[in-house]
Formats: sequence, structure tokens, C-alpha cells
Amino acid sequence: MGGGFKVLDLVKPFLPILPEVQNPDHKVSFRRKVIYTLLSLFIFLVCSQLPLYGIHSTTGADPLYWMRAIMASNRGTLMELGITPILTSGLVMQLLAGSKLIQVDNNVREDRALLNGAQKLLGILIAVGEALAYVLSGMYGSVGQLGVGNALLIIIQLTFAAIIVICLDELLQKGYGLGSAISLFIATNTCENIIWKGFSPTTINSGRGAEFEGAVVALFHLLITRTDKVSALREAFYRQNLPNLTSLLATVLIFLIVIYFQGFRVVLPLKSKNARGQQGSYPIKLFYTSNMPIILQSALVSNLYFISQLLYNRFGGNLLVDLLGIWKETGYSSGRSIPVGGLAYYVTPPSSLADMAANPFHALFYVVFMLSACALFSKTWIEVSGSSAKDVAKQLKDQHMIMTGHRDSNLEKELNRYIPIAAAFGGMCIGALSILADSMGAIGSGTGILLAATLIYQYFEIFEKESQ
Repeated sequence: MGGGFKVLDLVKPFLPILPEVQNPDHKVSFRRKVIYTLLSLFIFLVCSQLPLYGIHSTTGADPLYWMRAIMASNRGTLMELGITPILTSGLVMQLLAGSKLIQVDNNVREDRALLNGAQKLLGILIAVGEALAYVLSGMYGSVGQLGVGNALLIIIQLTFAAIIVICLDELLQKGYGLGSAISLFIATNTCENIIWKGFSPTTINSGRGAEFEGAVVALFHLLITRTDKVSALREAFYRQNLPNLTSLLATVLIFLIVIYFQGFRVVLPLKSKNARGQQGSYPIKLFYTSNMPIILQSALVSNLYFISQLLYNRFGGNLLVDLLGIWKETGYSSGRSIPVGGLAYYVTPPSSLADMAANPFHALFYVVFMLSACALFSKTWIEVSGSSAKDVAKQLKDQHMIMTGHRDSNLEKELNRYIPIAAAFGGMCIGALSILADSMGAIGSGTGILLAATLIYQYFEIFEKESQ
């Protein structure tokens, strides 16, 4: 037994007390899978609206504002942590297994159970740690104002909500539902934000009087109340600091572009070495690593924002802190601060094409950073996730499949012609689409839209496959 197994053996005493969803003892029908998926979504949406009991206040700047789109979190609710614990624990265990720091044989049932248990345990520990950090940092008011009882109650609520998310993800992943809870919640969170910004009936005063937040609602309101219809249309399409129709149309356009690019793939023909006449294929998509590059890039930038904002609020004026980021609260969007200097500013997308023209160095730095980061993360991910040319060749050989017209020994070489290029170029395309979405002012940020579009397309493929 290797050293890696000793590390996973430490999880064994915790396995009996960790929450677990049993594997289905029979094939789950497509209709039942849809019901379980919708039920999981309903539980998530309810938790996203239930306020935490015992909090004192959630006013002031939100240091996690930039992370909420990809973490499916909602401030001041049971979903404050969102999918952060399960996503972080999953990435950590994937990196440890992929880099061979822990030895895991996926063909051994006990190894799979230990890895799954380790991921759950790490997720719960991360949830406890984050909940403790949120309470002690004063996000809900000082501990003195909350009282020890309320502080402990908030930590328990956040931890329990994280366990619910872990169980829902396991429920879907074990075949009771479709896809994974992580994908479902990210897509739902982004789509909910887009729909709200398009049709919100709430009013906001940004210095020009009360205006409807929703772009479509504002269009009808302006057309009804303004005598100058041309001016009303111009206002509806180009109003500043609030969602407008141009942003809404840009969002729809980016969705269509992403779905169009999903069809770009190279299909490699395969045949069985043992069964004569048995044919197969291995598709290599342009987005070979799906949305992982943008998730990893967003997680990196979001953590930079979080650390920079906390440091600036406490030690603003210090040279090193200012180099990391200088922040300013916006007057029209309570609870949101924006970077106006330092590294945090330069990795933030320019607000518009006019802003790119006015600050060319910022625009150039951001474009180079996005493209290189997404390409690098994509290339790295195929190595640690078991989807590199070497790993795919081994999987196909284990299935006794060879590429039509090529010798068995050439399989890895042929795959190397496509997979690394698809990973790097696909990652760059994801980054470029995110830049395009941000420069067009699309609702929900380019990152959020790309995540939603790719995940919705994956669900469409799952539905198509399951219904057949």
C-alpha cells in the first residue's frame, strides 16, 4: 500500500458519520430524473431567499460581490456560501489526485469511496472555516452586537446549508437527476440575474428620478410617460448605470454565439480490435475543457478582489496594499465597490468600448491577461483531470479501441495533434468571448453568461441523450 493511500485512510473513521446518498438499485426513469432535478432546483431557490436568522446587518460594501456570479451565492441568505465549499473541495482533490500527491485507483471501489468521503469532509471543513471567517470579519455586524449565541447559530446555518448542497450534488451525480448541482445552480443563478435585470419591477433613483430597474419594463414606462418617443427609445437603449436594452440584446447575442461555437468539433473514427465491424468515434470539441478555464480564472480574480478589498478597507494608503488594488464605493449600487487602481483594476474588464479607447493600457493588459490565463488554465486542467492525450489513449486502449486507418501505437500521437490545441485554443476562445461580452455591456458579466450558456447547452445534450 503506497503513501498516498495512507493519506486517504485518515478519512475512514469519518465515513460512517458523513452524509451519503445511496446508489439507485434500479435504473431511474427519465421522468423521475427530471422530477429530482427540479426538486433540487426548488430547494436551492428557497434557500437563496431564506434570510439567515440572527444577522445584525448586511449593509455596506460586499467584499464577495464579484464571486457571487460563479459561486451561486446570495448575500444574507442560507446560500451565502453557495457552491464555494463543494467546488473548492472538488478542485483541491482533483489537483491532488491528478498531480499524484495522493494515489487513487478509480477501478477500486474502496478508493472511489475514500476519495468521495475526503471530498465531502473537506467541503464541510471549508464551509465551517468560511462561516467562521464571515462572522469574525463583521459581515453581519460585530460579534459584540450579534452575541455569541447568534454568532454560533449563523455558523451552524451556513454549515448546514453547505451540507444540503453537497447532498443535492451527490443525488444528481449518482443518477437520480441530470448533470450536477454545481452546473445547475450556476446556470440558474446567472439566468435569474439576467431575467431580473430585464424584467425587474423595482424602482431605483440614480439622480434622474425614480426609474424601473428592468430594461424591458423601463422601455414601456418611458414610452408611456414621455411625450418625445425618440428620446424615450434612446434612453431605454443607452441609459447609464442601469440595465438597458442594448445590454439585454448583447446578452442574447453572446448566448447565440456560444451555442454556435459548441458545434465546432473534430470527430476521430474508432474501431474495435476484438469485435469485427464494431465502430465508434471520439469527438474533440473546440471547448474541450468546457467552462473550466473561465471558472478557474474567475476564482483567481475573485479571490484577488476579496483579499485586496479587505486589505484596502483596513490598510488603505499602504503602498503594497494600493499596488494590489484601490477601491471606491459606487453611489448608485449599494453594497458594491469597484477597483479604480492597482492590479485589481487592471484585471477588471473595461466597462465599455469607449472606456477601452480612453484607457488603452488597461484594455491591452486585460485582453492579454484573459487570453493567456484561460489558455494556461485549460492546458493545465487536461493534465490534472485525466483528459490529456495520454490519458484518453490509455482509456481507449483499455476499451480495445483503435483509430481507423492507424496502428495501435500511433493512437497517443494522433490524439496529441488535436487535444492540446483544442484545449489551448478553446480556452482562448472562451476568454475572447468573455471580453466581447464585457465590452458590449452584456448583463451578468461575460463570465456569468459563458458559464450559463455552456451549462445550458450541456443540459440540452443530456436531455437529448436521455430522451432517446
